[in-house]
Amino acid sequence: MKTLAVYNIKGGVGKTTTAVHLAHVASASGLRTLIWDLDPQGAASYCLHSKTRIKGGSKGLIRNKRDIDSLIQSTHFANLDILPADFSYRHFDTLLDDVKNPLSRLQKVLKPIRNEYDIVILDCPPGITLLSEAIFGASDALIVPTMPTTLSLRTLKQLIDFKKSSKLKELQLLAFLSMVDRRKGLHKRILESRQRLEPWVVDTWVPFASGIELMTENRMPVTASHPGSILSQRYSQLWQDIHARCSSG
Repeated sequence: MKTLAVYNIKGGVGKTTTAVHLAHVASASGLRTLIWDLDPQGAASYCLHSKTRIKGGSKGLIRNKRDIDSLIQSTHFANLDILPADFSYRHFDTLLDDVKNPLSRLQKVLKPIRNEYDIVILDCPPGITLLSEAIFGASDALIVPTMPTTLSLRTLKQLIDFKKSSKLKELQLLAFLSMVDRRKGLHKRILESRQRLEPWVVDTWVPFASGIELMTENRMPVTASHPGSILSQRYSQLWQDIHARCSSG
């Protein structure tokens, strides 16, 4: 089982959109896929028609009082299940601070289902917190949506530096340019120079498109509702790039 965390220190960069689409494309390819919505806002859960409430909440999971299998829900898509969000997730940092070995706790939560899924995708809240570090400890790779702006690239560098200083050698970091608007000069320049950002940034990029709003309006990934669209093609190619990198890593 590979665990991929869709993560960024910044908010508003398309993490949930990325997590839902990658999960759908992975499951459509035949991989047994689980998406865990770790954001208390529950956007991924909403888009996949999942109830955003877990009996026992985050406390039950972190303190091993709830069996993770009993909390997982099916979705409308074959091979795709979801562990939904819960508003209690806003207390994750406090709960982790109260247990032994907090940085390995999420890994321990996921351990019982290692043989049930091929891919687990974590939809993560923004920020550098204790939860973030536990996510790093549970993940094989960080998938980092990165807007082609100065501040977003600065945040990516902060994350790369944190990875190095924390000696997370086994953790892959795979960023990609998201919400790209080629009508903007800065976006266009960064897009054209993205090869200089290797090996951190994969080649596939995702454009800014109003069509992405269809995901929340229809509560369905664009890769399912509009499989021939440019957005669908880009997310499918992005999954191929990420899957190839993770398989060879």
